[in-house]
Amino acid sequence: MTSLTQQSCDACRADAPRVTDQERQELHGQIPDWILVEEDGIEKLQRVFPFGDFAEALTFTNRVAELAEGEGHHPAILTEYGKVTVTWWTHKIGGLHRNDFICAAKTDALLND
Repeated sequence: MTSLTQQSCDACRADAPRVTDQERQELHGQIPDWILVEEDGIEKLQRVFPFGDFAEALTFTNRVAELAEGEGHHPAILTEYGKVTVTWWTHKIGGLHRNDFICAAKTDALLND
């Protein structure tokens, strides 16, 4: 199986299928630091990344933004002093798609670059 970080997002259509329970379990196992959250009935992936100060948090935020632009898939990002909260989900389908897991894994990889 190809690592999530080696995959690219597919263009998503409004009729694209959400991940199945089995797919969610398998994919989530590859990004264990992310939590599954539900907001307004929409399942999402979320992780809080700690940093030493606002400047470090902002630098990471910009790196996530570059990743998102490159993949054509965009998260919610909350930048605060000492932390960044990143939330991935697929807006068009109102839930989780494989793309979200790919982008979460790539977000994790930014910490090691």
